Amino acid sequence: MASLNSMSKRVLFVCMGNICRSPAGEAVMKRFAQEYEIDVEVDSAGTHGYHIGKAPDSRMCDAAESRGYELTSRARQVTAQDLEPGQFDLVLAMDADNHADLHRLAKSSKLHIRMFGDYLDDNWPKDVPDPYYGGEEGFSDVLDMLEEGCPLILQTLAGEDIFQDDFDD
Repeated sequence: MASLNSMSKRVLFVCMGNICRSPAGEAVMKRFAQEYEIDVEVDSAGTHGYHIGKAPDSRMCDAAESRGYELTSRARQVTAQDLEPGQFDLVLAMDADNHADLHRLAKSSKLHIRMFGDYLDDNWPKDVPDPYYGGEEGFSDVLDMLEEGCPLILQTLAGEDIFQDDFDD
């Protein structure tokens, strides 16, 4: 069991509308945190206010549910206060446009604002593609990327090898 120095870490996933990628990231991260017994609070938000108060996209909900995730959050827009140091230990932008929007919005330190793709190897695109205007496979692709990156993010937050018994050398 890994601990985070008896202090919970906070992670914010950010995409454009907060109805596809970021609520899926929130759900995937919560499940991995529970599975590995990591104390982390997870939230999600969007850089734009298009869908404030709405449930996640039904196609993303269906894709997530097929893997055992439940998307329960309601869309909200990220605020400058969300980006203040100490609010979240890590703010994860789903793509370069979101990352640039977050940097423009942040009033002080931006060191905790990262690209989700920073936690993926070179076999993955740097941006988590927005599945909103595409086909069903786009939602599954997003979940594949989240399932690959979230454990590495947890390991980074925990500052230890939480998977030491899971892999052979």
